[in-house]
Amino acid sequence: MGRIIWLLIVALFVFWLLGLVFKIGGGLIHILLVIAVIAFIFNLISGKRSV
Repeated sequence: MGRIIWLLIVALFVFWLLGLVFKIGGGLIHILLVIAVIAFIFNLISGKRSV
């Protein structure tokens, strides 16, 4: 499951960069980037912890 989240984060970041370069997608790409950042933070917080 963690690999899928990382794949989504990277894919959304790449789409965001493409949107900045080619000026396409507008707000949608920024919303997707925010979702990717939230997923990244959630993954860090809920990740496996060694006790």
